[in-house]
Amino acid sequence: MADVTQRVLALLTTLQSGRSFGGDELAARLGVSPRTLRRDVDRLRGYGYPVEAQPGPGGYYRLTAGNAMPPLVLDDDEAIATLLGLATLAATGSATEGSVDEAATRAYGKVDQYLPRRLRHRAAHLRASLETSTSIAPSTSAEDLATLAEAIQRRLQVTFDYAGRTARRVEPHRQVLHLQRWYLLAWDTGRADWRVFRADRISGLRISTTGFIPRPLPAGSAVDYLRQGLNRDRERVVLTVAAPIQAVADALRHQDAELTDLGDGRTEVVLRLDAWQWLLLSLAFLDADFTLDEAPAAFRAGCRAFGERLLRPL
Repeated sequence: MADVTQRVLALLTTLQSGRSFGGDELAARLGVSPRTLRRDVDRLRGYGYPVEAQPGPGGYYRLTAGNAMPPLVLDDDEAIATLLGLATLAATGSATEGSVDEAATRAYGKVDQYLPRRLRHRAAHLRASLETSTSIAPSTSAEDLATLAEAIQRRLQVTFDYAGRTARRVEPHRQVLHLQRWYLLAWDTGRADWRVFRADRISGLRISTTGFIPRPLPAGSAVDYLRQGLNRDRERVVLTVAAPIQAVADALRHQDAELTDLGDGRTEVVLRLDAWQWLLLSLAFLDADFTLDEAPAAFRAGCRAFGERLLRPL
């Protein structure tokens, strides 16, 4: 019986990933025969889990949403990750009512009641052991993020007031979380161009009944487009640091840097800066040699002058 229970829980955990699985793929992943898989699927249905099955070539198994959906089942690692994720969200913003961080704070105190009994003590111990410092970030409405997600999925225009003064009608494309800020990438119909909006500055959000056909994005991804906008007035700097990538990532944790492990304890760093002082401020805490491979002349001159100043006799 224990083997059957573990097998069915493994099946449930796999299906709760949200994707569809072919019968052969799912049986191989779980290490069971197709016949055993069919029996376990029937067991899940008997427990109230709505498992959809499509027979024949191209067939699949998929867990569908429903009002009768039993509580989410998490394994040990998933439960810990869920708690840590909620704790991280709860530590941002000002816990304004209806915000994502305030909702995370409430969920953090409730999630253990949905866990199997064997995990509740671990969840309680983890919660009791954690303290998080507050990271100041704008509070963003959980309802607005959910509304935008629905509009993106259904391909419907939305209207809102931006920064308390400008009315906008847009075709929403993606929501992006970047450096503790939520952004909306959308096609602004009034300006006939792509625009990025800070989600915390949106108010009066409404879904329109007007649909739209998605437009090709002028970038590889929404994150790429956002970075292009944020870095528009900044200079590209490339350097090689004689330190492991984890140490460099820690020193540059407040910078939007692209890091590449070059091996032999060296790391390539690519970032955009509006002043050379930001570069030296971060590297001063790293205590490692570096070479400036690419930088504007003004940046090189500033770094050189600062180095000469440090070498002057006291």
